[in-house]
Amino acid sequence: MGAIIITKNTELMQRVIDEIKTCYDPEIPVDVWELGLIYELDLNDEHHLKITMTLTSPNCPVAETLPAEIENKLKLLPNINSTELKLTFEPTWTKDMMTEVAQLELGFM
Repeated sequence: MGAIIITKNTELMQRVIDEIKTCYDPEIPVDVWELGLIYELDLNDEHHLKITMTLTSPNCPVAETLPAEIENKLKLLPNINSTELKLTFEPTWTKDMMTEVAQLELGFM
């Protein structure tokens, strides 16, 4: 399972993804992209970015800080005019949402 990506600007979206990959859940040594915590990225023609993401658990100790960190980093990217982050817990995150890279890193494969 991977994030749903909505945009015509693939170059800018790649920069968004690269920036997301600099954010880590501090309890797991894998970035949030590879963990499968990003459910959707929607970048419209006016460069307004909407992010839908989850956490590994609703009780995650970084529930207050990690989404804000991601949103703030993305706001600083050149050509991103605004960001809006929505936190959701549906569907519930499971380890099956991780990429193969993350599963290998964590010893699940």
